[in-house]
Amino acid sequence: MDKRLIGAHMSIAGGISKSIDRGVSLGCTAIQIFTGYNNRWMAKPITTEDLKHFKEKRHQLEIIFAHNNYLINLASPDPAKYKKSFFSMLEELYRAEQLQLPFLVMHPGSHMGAGEKEGLKRIATHLNELIVETRDSKVRILLETTAGQGSNLGYRFEHFTEIINKISDPERIGICFDTCHSFSAGYDLRAPVEYEKTFESFDRIIGLNRIFAFHLNDAKFGLGSRKDRHEHIGQGHIGLNAFRLLLNDERFVHLPMVLETPKGKEIPKEA
Repeated sequence: MDKRLIGAHMSIAGGISKSIDRGVSLGCTAIQIFTGYNNRWMAKPITTEDLKHFKEKRHQLEIIFAHNNYLINLASPDPAKYKKSFFSMLEELYRAEQLQLPFLVMHPGSHMGAGEKEGLKRIATHLNELIVETRDSKVRILLETTAGQGSNLGYRFEHFTEIINKISDPERIGICFDTCHSFSAGYDLRAPVEYEKTFESFDRIIGLNRIFAFHLNDAKFGLGSRKDRHEHIGQGHIGLNAFRLLLNDERFVHLPMVLETPKGKEIPKEA
């Protein structure tokens, strides 16, 4: 592949197609977007006009994929919150399909005191239900590695194996590897030996073929802090060398890698 798939999360303020304009203006070849609001259960329908503009422009980037809204929690033991999460995630999948996006990234979920085993079981059960509801969809759900803050699941590689082993159609599931989250969860990336140990462990437990995207974020806090706080590349506790190793790793040169670090004043934030 001649072009590396490098970019950032882009705002859809002013219309979903605007995210492409912003990505192109910054020289991105890959972008991640929200397809609606990042902090509301449901979003406004995508207008016919905006969908048309999006499809007309999408060839300007090598790949566009989405992240779901932050309220969704498929591990919730609360029936009302789970119901909202399920239908919100279903809508997210429909919108991603409408936009012909290959991936939809999601945080696995938080067990909210029910315990990790029960939380992981709920996630797998509800993902299976979503897969059945969207059986004709080509959108792959990417479970994101997490820092393990609070009762968040997905901070150990074993969590993903436990989920995937229960999925009826595992081809619909993949992993988005977040550097900040994984480092904060205790997986070191800073030096060649530690970097290789982390990905050897990932390969043995899950399989490197399960990674379909990376989030490139430095970390405000140290190794194993379990705090989800992104920092600009080279300005955090991970440091530049880890990203040098990752960007030069031939195993991952074909995968999209996007920044989720804070934007400057000239780049719009989410509406």
